[in-house]
Amino acid sequence: MKKILFYLTLMTNTFVFSQSCCQLNFASSDGNMAVFTNDQNFIASHLSPLTYNHSSEVGGKMITFPTNDGKNANAYAVMAKKKTNNWLFVYQEWWGLNDHIKKQSDIFYNELKGDVNVLAIDMYDGKIATKPEEAAKYMQSADEKRLETIVLGALSFAGKKAKIASTGWCFGGGWSLKSAILIKKQAIGAVMYYGMPVKDIEKLKTLNCDVLGLFATEQWISKEIIEEFAENMKKANEILNYKIFESEHAFANPSNPKYNEKDATEANKMAIDYLKNKFQVR
Repeated sequence: MKKILFYLTLMTNTFVFSQSCCQLNFASSDGNMAVFTNDQNFIASHLSPLTYNHSSEVGGKMITFPTNDGKNANAYAVMAKKKTNNWLFVYQEWWGLNDHIKKQSDIFYNELKGDVNVLAIDMYDGKIATKPEEAAKYMQSADEKRLETIVLGALSFAGKKAKIASTGWCFGGGWSLKSAILIKKQAIGAVMYYGMPVKDIEKLKTLNCDVLGLFATEQWISKEIIEEFAENMKKANEILNYKIFESEHAFANPSNPKYNEKDATEANKMAIDYLKNKFQVR
């Protein structure tokens, strides 16, 4: 019997994959942060990201891969030094796949000793916001089925032998969890930075991995929502480790002018330690 561990104090070849039969079509009310985009306080809580132009020192570059709807999707890829089936899927904040996410992907790559392929997936098909109002519009208009198709296309790109952990912030925090549900047995871990949880217990039951939640003290993804998530994971017989930091939403994103270095450092260490364990990186 699996048990939930609560962290309220100190204390992740082409694949022949039938996307059509495996898409779950997440309801807009189930783990979708677009429900907050009509709240002006939520929009105002996101300050425009700091200007930053990324130049990768580890060979990161933009790529495309096909999706099952006849289109292509984009991603920022940093390939491991040696061929490996270990993959980290990185999911953007509501701003889109901007240079800050590319930088964080390079940081994950370095922390994982170059032993893991890192793929930061473009969930907005090239759109990048620089203002909160733009980001709200993009997140609200994102089509759930297209988002699922992008994730499953990334899975096909990684291959049928890939062992995949995921991480993401805000919008991407929710998609880190959804990704783990979608890719089923190939999922080995998921890190959620202040992302909206999936509520459907039947979907949570299909998880193949435990989840690390790094949450903030906020009114939207509130303590009540997090505790409900913990209870739902318990009912689903799944493992959730989490901590609620005494910080605002988006506290761990360096693009945020309100970046909380102390709490972000602790949260990032928890995430890195978790991912190193999943990938057995020493």
